[in-house]
Amino acid sequence: MTAAALIVAAGRGTRAGGPLPKQYCPIGGRPLLYHTLARFAAHPAISHIQVVIHGDDRALYEEAASGLPRLLPPVPGGATRQASVLAGLEALAAQSPAPRQVLIHDGARPFISAGLISRVLDALEEAPGALPALAVTDTLRRGENGFCGETVPREGLWRAQTPQGFRFPDILAAHRAAAVNDMSDDVALASAAGLKVRLVEGSETNFKVTQAEDFARAETYLAAHMETRTGSGYDVHRSSEGSEVMLCGIAVPHSQSLAGHSDADVGLHAATDALLGALSDGDIGSHFPPSDPQWKGAASHLFLTHAAERMRARGGALLHLDVTLICERPKIGPHREAMRARLAEILDVPLHRISVKATTTEGLGFTGRQEGIAAQATATIRLPADEFS
Repeated sequence: MTAAALIVAAGRGTRAGGPLPKQYCPIGGRPLLYHTLARFAAHPAISHIQVVIHGDDRALYEEAASGLPRLLPPVPGGATRQASVLAGLEALAAQSPAPRQVLIHDGARPFISAGLISRVLDALEEAPGALPALAVTDTLRRGENGFCGETVPREGLWRAQTPQGFRFPDILAAHRAAAVNDMSDDVALASAAGLKVRLVEGSETNFKVTQAEDFARAETYLAAHMETRTGSGYDVHRSSEGSEVMLCGIAVPHSQSLAGHSDADVGLHAATDALLGALSDGDIGSHFPPSDPQWKGAASHLFLTHAAERMRARGGALLHLDVTLICERPKIGPHREAMRARLAEILDVPLHRISVKATTTEGLGFTGRQEGIAAQATATIRLPADEFS
């Protein structure tokens, strides 16, 4: 473990005014916390993610984190933010090996960019701590009983953000030794322990969702920074001796089988390549090489699940999947709805987002001669537009 992300999400979020703690309220159809976790899960330098949650929120957390990789089991937080961070640090310290660096981030900042994560990590090569921040540009005034007071010089003032990054042994020792349990953030605690913290450029989009109106801002931002992408997949397997074929996850009785390194499910293979294509993420062979014996006879739903997890880890969602099976036999019509249901189950999407069709080649070509079965698929997904930048 080189760099870990510690996400603090144990608060109640009452200022947002919703029926749930704010980190579990939806943005773009998914819990706010999901978007935060997905950004870290997609960064190649983050090896593990430790989340600190309220003890009553385990079911909400499991729903929010579903399908995301690199997550360690969550730990319950304490009575203060500082206590919650220490609980997360102790959980990371129990890992073998412990991380070299840790980024401590508010769960309610869902739009952290890959570039900002990288800037904080890069700064830790030169200093024991790093703080993303934005220079104050507005005029600052003190308030006196509801009236304007003196102007406060803004030179040298910065608006602090998270993730606040540290070399792990240093911040763990500082938290363990801290006598005060109400520090405003981890940089304050680190500075009190004598650690130098380097300023790095923050981001205006890395805002914290606190008030009810922040959710409207988050919805607007998300809608403006999503893009629709399409990928296609195609697969063929030759016929072999047998009594059934696997098609779109369903065992269909037939006078033949299909030959392949895995279970030769052309429908799921085409669907997997379609998803990977939409992600610009290689093809099924690059993720599951036929030369690797561990995939011999493997169930192809594992491949499609893998592609879906990679999509969700990047904050993506499947809008529609269309699979066309090309064969003379077996007849697909009697099994079509079962295939749709199985695909929807594998991809964890509503049935209306899945289409399965079939066609013949009128006796022409290898499919017409029943020497094999082919499939093609088209996947339409939605991704954060800046995910590829």
